[in-house]
Amino acid sequence: MEKRIEEYDVAVIGGGAAGMTAALYAGRARLKTILIEKSLIGGLATYTSEIENYPGFPEGIDGTELMKLMDKQFRKFGVKVKLTDVKSVEDKQSYKIVSTFRTDYHVKAVVIATGGRPRLTGAKNEEQFCDKGISFCATCDAARYTGKRVMVIGSGDAAIEEGMFLTKFATEVLVSVIHDEGVMDANEVAREKALKNEKMKFLWNTAVDSFEGDELLKTVVLKNLKTGELMPVDVDGCFLFIGYLPNTGIFKDLITLDNRGYIITNEDMETNVPGIFAAGDVRHKTLRQVSTSVGDGAVAGYMAERYVDEINTLKNGILREGTVLCYFYNASEANDRNCLTLVEDYAKKNQDKLALEVIDVYKSDKLQKMLGAPDVPSVMVFRNGEKIFSSPFTDSVFSEIDKSL
Repeated sequence: MEKRIEEYDVAVIGGGAAGMTAALYAGRARLKTILIEKSLIGGLATYTSEIENYPGFPEGIDGTELMKLMDKQFRKFGVKVKLTDVKSVEDKQSYKIVSTFRTDYHVKAVVIATGGRPRLTGAKNEEQFCDKGISFCATCDAARYTGKRVMVIGSGDAAIEEGMFLTKFATEVLVSVIHDEGVMDANEVAREKALKNEKMKFLWNTAVDSFEGDELLKTVVLKNLKTGELMPVDVDGCFLFIGYLPNTGIFKDLITLDNRGYIITNEDMETNVPGIFAAGDVRHKTLRQVSTSVGDGAVAGYMAERYVDEINTLKNGILREGTVLCYFYNASEANDRNCLTLVEDYAKKNQDKLALEVIDVYKSDKLQKMLGAPDVPSVMVFRNGEKIFSSPFTDSVFSEIDKSL
């Protein structure tokens, strides 16, 4: 089957908080932008019953409702949304190819915001009972356990907060924690609330050894990490909240990942491949929250905009047909500004021979590095895309340019 080809300025892969924010920034910058999400716009945040630490909502807000607001906002700027799975991403230097089953999207910049998926315990029979008693979403499945006994595995923010939500439905919520008594990975506010919740019972120094049952889960066998004793616990359901694995499998041969599979970026959300950015939970960082994902997405979207602008300047300005004089300078430096006046006068006198492109490295030095320009202030001359002259700015630079023309 021959694939359809569509061209965009920016492709955002992933429709969670980070992806939607990146798309918002790119769309608002009037870049032709597409957001590709394989399943659910809003991502994992839609499964959170209450978000209390997102600025601007002093009473807290339901995760689904917050994601709906973000969804509505980014679509306002003309971003196209495609619900499909990305199969691969290729770097062609001057453009990237984002491949889906039916379409290859040729884009100038890519923002990867694919998030993660729930981590499993690795205990015996685990996969047998996924969706048959083992769940990863209290918001989705809590109601079915009304009046029943459930177990939560984990002690991080998600585990404790979702465990407290489960107490609104279940008669008892058992929490398996690998740490000593009183020690959790959750924030202090959530920890204190959980310990005061009469419906929550903590099983300290325990980990799952196996899941048992027939067609449905009936028993979680815990192992005491200090004594090795096995403790069967009868439950009606079990919720796993022990972290996530990044969705980066298709990128492992494209960009640099850390030893856990998270994407390594700098503070500008840039990966090691120019034009490919990463944002949100998929990125190597300390804190993974909706607020940090939004921050990442804002930076990634803004940097994608700058990158596209640089690519357009390169393609349609510097490397176009004819002769182009490029002046690289730092606008914050008085000497560089004075030299700019001289360059502009020279270009005006020779406008029948060449065009002028002025590159301010104070905003970004990427084009300077990409073209191998000398330290500023400096000039380069290109003819039909080929470099014919390069020099720091000197008193004799114009006469030297004349010789090269």
